[in-house]
Amino acid sequence: MRRFLSVLILLFAFGFMPINAQNFSTHQVKQGETIEGIAKRYFVTPFDIYKLNPDAKKALKPNTVLIIPISKAKKPKVTVNKELQGFKEHKTKRKETLYSLAKKYNVTEDDIKKYNKFLYANPLRKGDRLQIPKYKITEIVEEVATTKPYTVLPKEGKWRIAYKFGITVDELEALNPEMAEVLKEGEVVNVPNLEDEDQKEFDDQYSYYKVLPKEGFYRLKLKLDLEQDEIEALNPGLKETGLKSGMILKIPHSNSVDAIIEGEREAVNLANSITDYDTKHIAIMLPFRMHRVDFDSISDAKKSLKNDPYLNASLDFHSGVLMALDSLKSLGISLKVDVYDTRYEVSEVTRIIRENDFENVDAVIGPLTPASFNKVASELKKYNTPVVSPIGTNLKLHDNVFQSRPSDDLLKMKVVNFVKSDTLSHNIIVITDSKNKAIASMLKREFNTTKLVYSRKDKDGKDEFFVTKEDIEQALKPGKNYVFLETKNEGYASNVTSVLASLNNKIDPEKENVIPSEIVLLTTSINNAFEGDQINNMHLSNLQFHFATASKEYSDDSNAFVKKYDKLYNITPNKRAVKGFDLTMDVVLRLVSSEDLYASVNSAPLTEYVENKFAYKKKMFGGYFNDSVYLVKYDDLTIVEVKQ
Repeated sequence: MRRFLSVLILLFAFGFMPINAQNFSTHQVKQGETIEGIAKRYFVTPFDIYKLNPDAKKALKPNTVLIIPISKAKKPKVTVNKELQGFKEHKTKRKETLYSLAKKYNVTEDDIKKYNKFLYANPLRKGDRLQIPKYKITEIVEEVATTKPYTVLPKEGKWRIAYKFGITVDELEALNPEMAEVLKEGEVVNVPNLEDEDQKEFDDQYSYYKVLPKEGFYRLKLKLDLEQDEIEALNPGLKETGLKSGMILKIPHSNSVDAIIEGEREAVNLANSITDYDTKHIAIMLPFRMHRVDFDSISDAKKSLKNDPYLNASLDFHSGVLMALDSLKSLGISLKVDVYDTRYEVSEVTRIIRENDFENVDAVIGPLTPASFNKVASELKKYNTPVVSPIGTNLKLHDNVFQSRPSDDLLKMKVVNFVKSDTLSHNIIVITDSKNKAIASMLKREFNTTKLVYSRKDKDGKDEFFVTKEDIEQALKPGKNYVFLETKNEGYASNVTSVLASLNNKIDPEKENVIPSEIVLLTTSINNAFEGDQINNMHLSNLQFHFATASKEYSDDSNAFVKKYDKLYNITPNKRAVKGFDLTMDVVLRLVSSEDLYASVNSAPLTEYVENKFAYKKKMFGGYFNDSVYLVKYDDLTIVEVKQ
C-alpha cells in the first residue's frame, strides 16, 4: 500500500505525466542508499533523478519508489547471490497455491519444489507440510567505468565533444578538471562511457546553439524561428530530457543568431596545416587614386595624401598586406600577387576585369567600396572566383562573396546574449534618444521588464541630449543593474556616463542595510560617441563598459607583427594596417591548407590573428559571412576581452 501511494503521489506531482516504459524505469529505495549512489548505479546524474522526483531533494526514505530515466551509458552486470540460511515450516491452508506462497515468502516456485520434491509429481494440497527456504540475498554489481578516455580529433573543441556525448561544456570540464582552454589534436580527455551508436555525429551542414539559462522553447521560437517539434526532430532524445542550460542544439544555418559562443570555438592555427605549396594567385583591389596625386614635390605629395581619405586608407591597408606577404614567404608559400588601383570608380573596375585574366585567380581581396566590390563580385561569379570584402557589410552576398566584417546584427546579439547568460535576474535599463528608439524597442522585446529612460526634450519636443541624476536614480534598483546606452551623440554619452559613474556603488549613509546599486554599462552599437574627447575613460572603466567589436585590442609589447611593423615604418600599425595583415594571412593560409577558399569554411571553422578572427558561415541562398565577434570591456583604463 505504501509503495502504491508513493507512486501515486509522484504521478500527481507531474500532472499525470505519461511515463514511457522505454525511457524510464523505477527503483525502490533501500535503507542507507543515497541519490549519488543510485545515480551512479543507473548511469545518470543526481540532477536527472531530482528532475523526475522533486520530493527526493527533501528526504530519501526507504521503500520510496523513484522514477529513473534510462541512461544510454553502458550498464553494469548485476549478479544475484542466494545463500541458504535455513527453513521455515508451513502447513498449507485451503486455496493456497505455489504462486501465492512464493509471493508470501519472497522465493520462487522452483525454490519451494527444490526442498519439497513430492511437489514435482503431485499438486499442492490442503494440510501439506512444506519446508520453505530462507535465503540471504546479495547483489554483486560488476563495476563499469562511468567515463572512458577519448582522443581529441582534428577540428574538435570542447563544445563539439560535449555535443557528441550529450553533455554540456561545464559537465565536460567537470570530468576534466585540468583541461586547458584550447584542446589539441591527439589530447586524451574523459567522456561519458556511451556506446558508439549513442554518440552524436557533428554535421557541417548545420549550425549549433548553446541553450542559455532559463531559456525555453518559446524563447527559442522567437530567437531561432523554429517550433518545438522542429528543434526536437533535429535533436533526438531532447523530447525525453527537455531543455537544459548549456545544452548544445543542432539548428539550421542562420546569419541572425550568435550560435555557439566564441569562447567555445577554438581557433585553428593554419600555419601548422599547410598541405599545398603550389603557387597561389591573388589580386588586391584598392582605391589608391594615384592619378590624383601631385608628384611635383614632396610637399605636394604629402598634401595629396593628407586630403584624400581613400588614398590614406588604401596605403594603410596595403602596408599590412605587404607585411603578411613577407610572413607567408617565410612559411615557404609561393604567391603571385596583382595589385590594382580601382580609383573609386566602377568604370575603372570594369576596365580592370575586361583587360586582365581573372579566371585562374584563387582569390580577390577588395575593393573597399560597396559599389566597386559588388561589380567585381558580380563579374567574377561566372568563374566562381572568391571575392573577399575587407570592410563592407551592406553587400549583396553572391555565391562567391566572403564578407569578412561581422554584421551589425551579430554585434547587437553578442551583447544581448551576454546579459541573458547571467543566471540571476537583474534590473535592466535602456537610456537612449529619439534617433535610437528602434534599438530601445528591440531591447524591450528581448527583456520585457526593461525600464526606458529618454533624453530630456526642449519645448519643441527635440532632444536636448541630457538626463538628470533623478531620471536615472528612479530607474535603478539595489544590486546589479545592466544599463544600455544607445546614442551617437558624444555630448549625451558624456552626460550619461558621468551621471552613472556618480551613482555606481553609491552608499547612502542615511539608509542602513541598503544594498548599493552596481552599474554595468553596455551598448549594442559602439561608435564615435564613446570615443570622443568629451568621454572620460575613468568613468567607462568604473562602469565596466561592455560592447561587441569586430576586432580586439592587441598588446604592443608582445606581438611580433607590431614590433616588426614599428621597426619597418617607425610607427605603430593602425586598425586598417592590422586588418590588411590579418585578412591576407587568413585568405592565403586557407588556400594552402584546404582545397580552396570554399572548402576552408568547414576545415577551418575559426581562425584568429592579431586583432581579427574569422568564422565563415554560408547563407542558404548566397555567399559567406563572418559570424565571429569579440565581447570586450573597459578594465582599469584598458580594453580587455570578456571570456564567456
